[in-house]
This record gives sequence, C-alpha cells and structure tokens, in this order.
Amino acid sequence: MVPNNKNNLPGRAALTLKLTWHYLLILAGLLVVFYYTAPILMFMPALLAVFIIYFFRNPKRNIPAEKNLILSPADGVIFEIDEVYEENFIKGRAIRVNIFLSIFNVHINRSPLQGEVKYRYYRAGKFIPAFKSHASDINEKNFIGIENQSYKLMVCQITGFIARRIKCWVDEGKRLAGGEIIGIIKFGSGTELFIPVGSRLMVKKGDKVRAGETVIGILPLD
Repeated sequence: MVPNNKNNLPGRAALTLKLTWHYLLILAGLLVVFYYTAPILMFMPALLAVFIIYFFRNPKRNIPAEKNLILSPADGVIFEIDEVYEENFIKGRAIRVNIFLSIFNVHINRSPLQGEVKYRYYRAGKFIPAFKSHASDINEKNFIGIENQSYKLMVCQITGFIARRIKCWVDEGKRLAGGEIIGIIKFGSGTELFIPVGSRLMVKKGDKVRAGETVIGILPLD
C-alpha cells in the first residue's frame, strides 16, 4: 500500500501505473469490444485512458529542505484562510488553510513537514461540492495528525461531488519527510491544513499552490 516516493521519472511513473492499471485494463477490454462491434466508438475508451493517466500523474516536485517550512499538502487554489478551534488532534486554536482541487489538479497529497503521524481518523459523510463553505463539516473526511517536536499540524482529505474515494497510505507511528506522499483523493476534492497559531503565512486567498513545493507558512520560533 505504501507508494513509490522516488522523485525520478521511473519512480513517478511506477506510482502512476500502480494507481491506474486496473482502470486501463478495463478500458483496454472496451477497446477490443468496440473494435469488433462498433469501431466508431473506439475513441471513447481511448480518451478516457488518456484522462486517467493525466489525472493520476505524479509530476516531479522540488521539495525545500528547510525544517521550519510548512509545505502545501495539495495542489489547487487557496479557498479560505481562517482561525478556528481544532478539537480532534491539536485541541486548540489553529490557522486553517482550505485548498480546493479541481478535476484538473494533481490529486496526490504530501506531508507538509517532517514529523511523526500521531493521529488518524476516518469520518464517513456526504459528497457535496468541495467549494461549498459547509463541505468540510458534512463531507466524507480523513484526518492525519502530524507532530514535529513541539508542534502539531493536521491534514484533512475531503471528498467532493465528483471525488468519492479517499486513499491514505500512512498510519500512526509512521515517520514522514517533508513533501513525502501520504495519499490521494480521486476525481476532484478539497484539502485542509491546520497549522500553529503564530506561524508566518506565506500565501493568501486565491493563490495557486503545489503539493510539497509551495511554502504555506513558517513555523513560529520556539
């Protein structure tokens, strides 16, 4: 279940193949069926195969090495930034950064910093569009709490109207490197990042971000 985290072309291609082979096998079967029954329709599974490979692409990321940087856990657009009380893992005030992913974004999630997974919780829910303000409260959601020395951060994978399946490849006790792959949300979604109050934010609402590469913020000084 653990993905290939190699950042070279063979490693990235291997992860894409691992995620897509069953879809591509079904589409290859449809191509054969259409070849013998309705050749004019062969373009449909071919186009779907191209989209599947595109959706599950795993582009190279230049991951910053500095330990105090908080990296984006997802590709997409900053939908909202606010301060909230996080009751599940941080159990205190936190800055929440809400990232919206369209169907055209890379959907692989990455760890925002180096640390240990201390909390995992899956919550069943609905599938309303991820850009709705109340989607976080009622949609299916997966919580990943990460502790780095004295700091606690949390990543939440959220389903959307099209996205109906969350995959998380890390469990409690797993030690993560900054930018390491931790999961994927299939076919359009949202991702939330909860960071310590006092962190210096480096993004604003409307900014485009890239998982494992864009610096969301800088941890507060000890």
